[in-house]
Amino acid sequence: MAALTQNKAVLTWLDEQVKMLQPDEIVWIDGSEELYDKLRKEALSTGEMTLLNQEKLPGCLLHRTAPNDVARVEDRTFICAPTRKEAGPTNNWMDPKEMYAKLKGLYTGAMKGRTMYVIPYSMSVVGSPFAKIGIEITDSIYVVLNMAIMTRVGKNVMDALGDSPDFIKGIHAKKDVNPEDRYIVQFPQDNTICSVNSAYGGNVLLGKKCFALRIASYLGRNEGWMAEHMLILGIENPNGEIRYLTAAFPSACGKTNLAMLIPPEGYKAKGYKVWCVGDDIAWLRVGPDGRLWAVNPENGFFGVAPGTNEGSNPNALAATRKGTIFTNVALNLDDNTVWWEKLDKNPPVNALEWKGEKVNGPEYIANGGKLAHPNSRFTAPAVNCPCISSEFNNPQGVPISAIVFGGRRAKTAPLVYQSFDWNHGVFVGSIMASETTAAAAGAVGVVRRDPMAMLPFCGYNMGDYFGHWIEMGKKIPHQPKIFNVNWFRTDDEGNFIWPGFGDNLRVLEWIMKRAFDEIDAVETEIGYMPKPEDINIEGLDGITLDTMKGLLSVDKELWKEDVKSIKEFYSKFDEFDTLPAELKKELADFEARLAK
Repeated sequence: MAALTQNKAVLTWLDEQVKMLQPDEIVWIDGSEELYDKLRKEALSTGEMTLLNQEKLPGCLLHRTAPNDVARVEDRTFICAPTRKEAGPTNNWMDPKEMYAKLKGLYTGAMKGRTMYVIPYSMSVVGSPFAKIGIEITDSIYVVLNMAIMTRVGKNVMDALGDSPDFIKGIHAKKDVNPEDRYIVQFPQDNTICSVNSAYGGNVLLGKKCFALRIASYLGRNEGWMAEHMLILGIENPNGEIRYLTAAFPSACGKTNLAMLIPPEGYKAKGYKVWCVGDDIAWLRVGPDGRLWAVNPENGFFGVAPGTNEGSNPNALAATRKGTIFTNVALNLDDNTVWWEKLDKNPPVNALEWKGEKVNGPEYIANGGKLAHPNSRFTAPAVNCPCISSEFNNPQGVPISAIVFGGRRAKTAPLVYQSFDWNHGVFVGSIMASETTAAAAGAVGVVRRDPMAMLPFCGYNMGDYFGHWIEMGKKIPHQPKIFNVNWFRTDDEGNFIWPGFGDNLRVLEWIMKRAFDEIDAVETEIGYMPKPEDINIEGLDGITLDTMKGLLSVDKELWKEDVKSIKEFYSKFDEFDTLPAELKKELADFEARLAK
């Protein structure tokens, strides 16, 4: 098949990879439906994919990965900058020369007897000022079809690149899916991503975390913009005005649910609407008007299936109803549809569980089995989502008025508070934490710091990343205000006090009023807090003004304990002395306020 470009940099790079990987055939992905159709048929004929019920789930496919290959592998993920200092204390590092030699050994001849697919893709709308172009080579049809959902793929991407050498190189080879030789490697200085011995989405869809966060965060630092692990949503008020915010949450903190929030009945009746621009990643730049503007660089959702249902997230569920690839969920053999835990209360009796074994669903679950893998996924086109924003494909993005950080804290953090200013907001983001629950491995209640929800995704030294946030603050004439939320305060019996889900709009309403200086707040040791009566609790069962006072209380003793944990986390950066002086000052000031 003829190349889609005459770009010398691209063709030279491809020649080198072909010599090393030794594929039997090379296929360029031009973005045409005919080619995708041909690849789908091939994947169905080999059993790589299963065609689902085309009446109930048109265009949907099921895929299974090897049981040893079901999640991102953080211990096998490396940032290979020239020095360990540049990678920083929170990333795995190896000398680039050593890693390239190791990868060459694994890649040599890895595609013998296979087809190499060349996928030109754009993160963000082709031609957008935010857009960045990548080329991923892979020997997996699964990767091709997923990248076609998650990014913008095709000949127009190569046309947009023209003769420029400025593209992100991605090499993926399934090889023999051996976990001992599995590596997910980013070389930020070389604009290169390498993945070998995995066929699971998070490790092989190289446009996602590898490019859109790890490589992009490094590019953003060098070029004066930001790549963040954030949802983007718009809140339309009864006057028809839409205000936008971004929000960062560690895993299991309700990020996708917030991105596709459905307003409570009382708000719906007044005319409130919520629009999803993105559920996972935001690229942010200063616009000509001095505000911060954001795009979602992705084109689809790569969501966790278990727990997604009509009650928890009807919009996400609706997004999966056509053109979706399901990975590691259960198959209902009676009607050839999919099932996962908490989809409904009727596990299929006649089922294939996620590894492909035939089981009686209810019996299998009763004996402690899981029909779907806990990290099973759906890859769904964003345009399927009923609440997708009309600005989703706007090449200029949307203006951001508020940045929200969050975590899962049983007692320490209140329901919501606002930072005093930008630098204090960076401090609030840098100390983001969640407490481990019973579901997580290890002890319950252990505080895990995940600054800006970027701990596994920062492509360089995280101390320098904090410094980049501080520097960005100086470049944004009209800064968004920064907030922290905690939907997870518990009572003495361990029950959540705040209802969460759609009712989180009540808190976002206050955040937006603060962002536009429309409401007062109370100054406390930790930041600005709502007056309890300023959060609308109309129509909420069991939530009184006294409940709100509790949810908005600050326990100084708990925060003093937290300061010890913050210092311990910050000490990680001592070795390379990269923690910004501004954050050291914020911590000292915080300690002084608590001591008063």
